[in-house]
Amino acid sequence: MAGPVHYEVYIRKTAPAPWALQMATEDRNHAIQTAEELLDDNRAAAVRVTKETLDPDTMAFNSVTVLTRGAPEAPRKRVVPEDEAGPRCGSPQDLYAPMARDLIGRVLEDWLNRQGVTAFELLHRPDLAEKLEASGVELQHAIQKVAVPESQAVGQPVHDLVRHYQRLAEQAIERLLFAGRRSQFPDLENHSLADVAHRLAGQADRAFIMGGVVSGALKGVRGGRARLDRLMDLAGRAPMEGPPHAMVMVPIEQIMCELFAARTNLADVLGPALDQGASLAAVVRMVAPREVAALIKQDARLALQVPVVEGPAAKLGERVAAGQFPLLSAALARMVVRELMSPRRLRPNDAAGEIDILRTLAMTLTATAGRLLTLEEVQTAFNERSKSLVTADFVAAYVKPCSTVLCEAEALTRLCENVTGTANKRAAARWLSACVGSLRFEAEMRAASADQTAAQRLGVLAALARAVRGCGLTERDETEIVASIGSVGGTVEAEARIVTMLARAPAPLPQKLSVLLRMAAGETAPLGPAADRAKAEAIKLFRAPDNRAALAAAPETLAPLKGLMRAAGLAA
Repeated sequence: MAGPVHYEVYIRKTAPAPWALQMATEDRNHAIQTAEELLDDNRAAAVRVTKETLDPDTMAFNSVTVLTRGAPEAPRKRVVPEDEAGPRCGSPQDLYAPMARDLIGRVLEDWLNRQGVTAFELLHRPDLAEKLEASGVELQHAIQKVAVPESQAVGQPVHDLVRHYQRLAEQAIERLLFAGRRSQFPDLENHSLADVAHRLAGQADRAFIMGGVVSGALKGVRGGRARLDRLMDLAGRAPMEGPPHAMVMVPIEQIMCELFAARTNLADVLGPALDQGASLAAVVRMVAPREVAALIKQDARLALQVPVVEGPAAKLGERVAAGQFPLLSAALARMVVRELMSPRRLRPNDAAGEIDILRTLAMTLTATAGRLLTLEEVQTAFNERSKSLVTADFVAAYVKPCSTVLCEAEALTRLCENVTGTANKRAAARWLSACVGSLRFEAEMRAASADQTAAQRLGVLAALARAVRGCGLTERDETEIVASIGSVGGTVEAEARIVTMLARAPAPLPQKLSVLLRMAAGETAPLGPAADRAKAEAIKLFRAPDNRAALAAAPETLAPLKGLMRAAGLAA
């Protein structure tokens, strides 16, 4: 039961000011009139009237807004928890974390591309740090790109964050220049990489120094292929095992992760002649050579779709096959998944080829599921890619080379087979259903042709129906499409009177039964009216007294027909 009711009038004297209670009254009209007068007399920038009802059980007021007028309320800053407040990076060492390096790579992307280096190298090479410091504007813009969004996230003024990151950048650059002046990064022209790794074992800053050694070895080397070749050479000169081996391999792997993140480097490593789909297939072959080799052994046709990996990429593949660089393998596999989920076409000028390469990628990535990716990640990526395969633009480009409507139906059946996801299957089924249910399809299949007899056309329709049943469509879509094909087949058979002619043909009984049963089973005619008529005629032949006597006298003639009889539903 509701308790006493009264009305409260609140005002904001200025737009950004907080609400302040002006008066309280039990008269609703008086409260509303007072609020409007305050607004009309410019004594408030905004007014609000609320109805307050006392809850006798909890003795708390339930508030309902009755009237709000005037300037809109300015959005308030989000309250940031104490553990989230403050800059993300507090010391120069924080800049070397993977997430920080990724952010540096994004805000300095143009500068890094011009220099032909990665963020990891920038953080470990004194010459690059000196160049960036001398540029001035590049570094200032990068700091602003970091500070502005972080200010909204952590609730700290932009200027404070800009000053903080300026000091942080100065400290990191000074540390790097100081290490360079003191020659802390040994030159590999005069030192063995394995000896350097063994001498650094146990030192506190061994990761920083080894990062500088590996980065320095890339100085002057431009281009993704040449840089990968140099990194593979360094990996070959690393210690064979133990902590010194890991000390060398970790910075090499981190540089390669950033190297392959750029599309230009990927094209340079794998070859500029490869399109997007072939590049992704080559990447999968590089990070999963054993799985791809096993698939090619089972189906040699895959070798036509998966490019051969050569040069430094082949060396990398060998090391990946040996169990090295697991982070790089996982990163490249996820890069392939991201590209599959993007709207970018795999083969822009070849719609049929896009389906071929997509099928190849599906097989190879599924083979890696559990080691590099989860099966759910692979399925999600292909479900997303399949959305682009059932759009009107893609379907139009896909069936454009087809000269006949039968060719279109066969192409759309292949499309239904290769898309994944229930919604995408249904969308593809609608395209196929519209094709086989069209008057053009029926007219083309009924038209007499010198190239095909009516029996051959029935065989083509039967093969099309079997292909539809193997596409994994929903029961409703499959039934509808197969029924349309069967209806056209029934018309073709009725006009050519194939069943009647077979029944009257002066051929041996087992031969006639064999032909009719193949039609009834859907092998040489689509299931539907034509198959039903063939089945009925076969039953008549079986029931004829003379035929029954002949079959009983020679039971061995029935043995080859038993399988067809079961398929046609004439035997258990």
